[in-house]
Amino acid sequence: MTDRRGSTSPAAGGVGRTARQPLERPAPLRQAVYDAIAEMIIRREIRPGEHLVESELAAQLGVSRQPVREALQRLQSEGWVDLRPALGAFVHVPTEEEADQLLATRTLLETESARLAAKQATPEQVERLWELQRTGEKALSDDDQEGLVEANAALHAYVVSMSGNKVLAELIAMVDRRVRWYYAPIARSRGREAWDEHAALIEVIASRNGRRAAEMMRKHTEHTRESYHKRRKEAAEREALG
Repeated sequence: MTDRRGSTSPAAGGVGRTARQPLERPAPLRQAVYDAIAEMIIRREIRPGEHLVESELAAQLGVSRQPVREALQRLQSEGWVDLRPALGAFVHVPTEEEADQLLATRTLLETESARLAAKQATPEQVERLWELQRTGEKALSDDDQEGLVEANAALHAYVVSMSGNKVLAELIAMVDRRVRWYYAPIARSRGREAWDEHAALIEVIASRNGRRAAEMMRKHTEHTRESYHKRRKEAAEREALG
């Protein structure tokens, strides 16, 4: 994979991977390594099913193998990585049931966040939503998949922050990373439809219609879930055809 500066770095299996700067040291190293590898998985710099080689990850991140080993063990406990005896670590391949359960949970949580956000939205908050919308539309016009995923996450996170419900925000944060992981492959295919839905949602939030905002968010997140399953089905059919 080529980054925006055009550089690449070697990855397991000989596949190019986005070059990264050595990690900053002030943060606890084990947490920084964990976050870096998790982000590499989410951004699909490391693909589902790919073998994770400790020495290569350590060299890429500019650290020793010990914090990488600790990070992989934590990632395994949280479902991001599978540790196979005598074989090593591999990026987890999510099952359809796992994805469906998580995306369904996301729908429930974000539907409520949209309802609360609309009830107390300020003009300044609505303007910020439009700024985030414009960022997403630019990423769409630039065909920037990484930018689309980040802009989508930022807009949804801001709606959550507008809700004012800290418990709800904490629960959504627990599933946010995995939602980004599942969303990455469909960011382009959702494309214009998703951002049109965002624009309509912002207009309803601006009108402070909580009931309508909740319904629109429910439909929006359900469309994402349907798109994810459609893509999996199409991929399985292509694989079956050889």
